[in-house]
Amino acid sequence: MPLHLASHPVISAKMTALRDRNTKTVDFRRLLKDITNFVGFEATRTLQCSKLEVTTPMGATHTGSEICDKHCIIPILRAGLAMGDGMMELLPDASVHHIGMYRAKGSLLPIQYYNRLPRDEKCDVAFITDPCIATSNTLQAAVSIVKRWGAKKIIVIAAIGAKEGVDALLAAHPDIDIYIGEIDNTLTEEGMILPGIGDAGDRLFSTPSDEVV
Repeated sequence: MPLHLASHPVISAKMTALRDRNTKTVDFRRLLKDITNFVGFEATRTLQCSKLEVTTPMGATHTGSEICDKHCIIPILRAGLAMGDGMMELLPDASVHHIGMYRAKGSLLPIQYYNRLPRDEKCDVAFITDPCIATSNTLQAAVSIVKRWGAKKIIVIAAIGAKEGVDALLAAHPDIDIYIGEIDNTLTEEGMILPGIGDAGDRLFSTPSDEVV
């Protein structure tokens, strides 16, 4: 099943705090990072491992495992950065690349302004991080970019989404997996999730919503 909706009391409690308009910026960042740890832990479940033999402090030999999939983390700038940090705690050996996209003023269409995907790097599993799946137009475009880059498997990690946007993303890219904290039923005409968490980028970086001119 491509959609994996979190079902855990700790995530539910942290998502409630994330939604609260009175949550301060520093706490919003921490909560989003915590949620990424929980959701990302499940998202990494299918990574392939190979055997690794180590010697324990007791002088005994133990045959364990190490991740053998070549994996990378791709935060969508700017709001995906905080989730990228959370994923790096889980996967400290991962390569980290960035794609920058913004929504054109007065439009729901995404515009790419930055791409740091290396030309010749092999990637078995790409984890794309973005806190919100609203219309999903940005993520649809980002997934297409990562597919053309050559990632064999793509996993999107988000904190919250609108059902309409999540459905649209899976319709456009049925071969990806989505791991997400919560899904709301309403998407406003302006492309905002309702009740949602507001503008994640503004809340993460304490910037006004009309900062871009």
